[in-house]
Amino acid sequence: MTDSRLWGIDLGGTKIECAVLSPDLDTIIRKRIATEADKGYSHILYQIKKLVDEVTIEAGEKPSKIGFGTPGVLEPETKRMKNCNTVCMNGMPMKDDLEKVLNLPVKLDNDANCFALAETLMGSGKNYPDANVIFGVIIGTGVGGGLIVNKKIIEGRHGLGGEWGHNILEENGVPCYCGKRGCVEKVISGPGLQAYYSKISGKALSLKDILQKHLEGSDEYATATIERLLENYGKAISVLVNIIDPDLFVIGGGVGNIDLLYTEGYERIKKYVFNNGKLTTPVCKPALGDSAGVFGAALLCKD
Repeated sequence: MTDSRLWGIDLGGTKIECAVLSPDLDTIIRKRIATEADKGYSHILYQIKKLVDEVTIEAGEKPSKIGFGTPGVLEPETKRMKNCNTVCMNGMPMKDDLEKVLNLPVKLDNDANCFALAETLMGSGKNYPDANVIFGVIIGTGVGGGLIVNKKIIEGRHGLGGEWGHNILEENGVPCYCGKRGCVEKVISGPGLQAYYSKISGKALSLKDILQKHLEGSDEYATATIERLLENYGKAISVLVNIIDPDLFVIGGGVGNIDLLYTEGYERIKKYVFNNGKLTTPVCKPALGDSAGVFGAALLCKD
C-alpha cells in the first residue's frame, strides 16, 4: 500500500529525525535515532534506511516519496552535495544514493530552506497572511537562511539561495572553513561570539552566561560581546533588507532566542538600512521550535 501522507527527514550531524504528517499537516509520527556520522557516509545511509523501515512499520504503510532536509546543498549541475558541515557528505550523490537505498523518489533541500518553508506554511508565517516574501534566518552554531517567495523555496542558480552566512562582514576577520575571512557566521554565530569573549577577556563562558553578565552589567567584556552581536546583526540583516526587502523575517537558532535582537537589534537594522532609518518589516521568533526542520522536509513532498 502507498501512503498519501507527507514524510520528511531532518538529517543532522548528531541525529536523524523522521516525521509523518497528515494531508492537513497534523503530526502522526515523529521518531529519531543517532546519525553516527563518525562512522562515515555509507553508515549514515544505513541509519536512514533503518529509521525509515522502523517508521514504515509503525505507520502501517510505505511512503510514496520522502523529503530530506540536509546540512548542505545539492549542486544543481553535478548532483553532488556541497557545503555540508557533516563533511563526509560533501561530493556524494546523496539524492541518487538515497533513492537506491530506499527504492523511493526523494526530494532534497538545505535544512535552512526547510526551516523557512515550515515557518511560512505552518509557523510564524501564518500570522502574516499577506507576507509573500519571507526570509528565514538561522543564527546558531552556524549562520544560514532560506528565502520563500509565494510559498516556494528560491534555491537559485547554484543552489545558494538564502546563504547570507558566508558574506564577508568583517574585512580580514577570523578565517572561516569556507576559505574566506570574517564571514557573518564567524562574527555572530554562537561559537563566534564565545570565541570573541574569550579573546578579549581571557576567560571561557557560554553565550548564555555572557548574555546574563551583560544584562547584570557586571562584565565589561560580556557587554562588548553583546554589543558586537547587536551591531553586526544590524549590519548583516540590513543587507538582506536592501537586496530582498522581504515582508517578514523569522529568526531561528540558539542566538535567535536572545530577546535583545528584537528590540535593540531592530534599531541597529534601522540604522543601516537604505531607507532613511525607516523599517516596518516584522522580525519574529519561530513558532515551531526544533520541529521546523523535519516539518519543512515533509513539506517538500507537498504538491
